[in-house]
Amino acid sequence: MADFSSVPVLSFDRVRLEPLTAAHEAGLREAVCDGEVWKLNVTSAPEPDQVADYIRTATQTRLAFAVIDEDTGKIVGSTSLYHIDPAIPRLYIGFTWYALSARRTRINTACKIMLLDYVFDTLNCRCACWQTDNLNTASQRAIERLGAHQDGILRCHKLRKDGSVRDTVEYSLLREEWPQARAKLLKKAAAYDAS
Repeated sequence: MADFSSVPVLSFDRVRLEPLTAAHEAGLREAVCDGEVWKLNVTSAPEPDQVADYIRTATQTRLAFAVIDEDTGKIVGSTSLYHIDPAIPRLYIGFTWYALSARRTRINTACKIMLLDYVFDTLNCRCACWQTDNLNTASQRAIERLGAHQDGILRCHKLRKDGSVRDTVEYSLLREEWPQARAKLLKKAAAYDAS
């Protein structure tokens, strides 16, 4: 049976995901300051002085990763697996944010290939899911580029950082859809490497 309790180290295309720990605090603080990511109302990125609390909460409530650009050795963000249902099995990928300098690079594509390989091949999940703010159209486009399908909109679903209530767009990708989606992502990763 798959182990849903531990966080592995994953590596692909010069990007590494490793279990988030307090040792990542300084690097995450630097990453969140790159572009003042915490000011974006539609992300889960913490304010610089809240990074330690963010790490504590993340490691207690989900399988959380630090995202490391192996070319520079820098921590460039964080991502997580959460709402794990081993009975089906299915889970969510989220709490993902990147430093401004890491956006629109190979980083997110590599992270999603690693996570989805792990979710479908190692954990043998039937379904991977995402949720995003209805105002976060960039995130919606990125999730759709993964090959995920929009399942619907949860109205008045969560509070944003500013206290306003958001609608949440829900997506999923089934295990049988992953091979075709993976092939497209590998082509995208190769295009990043060629440029």
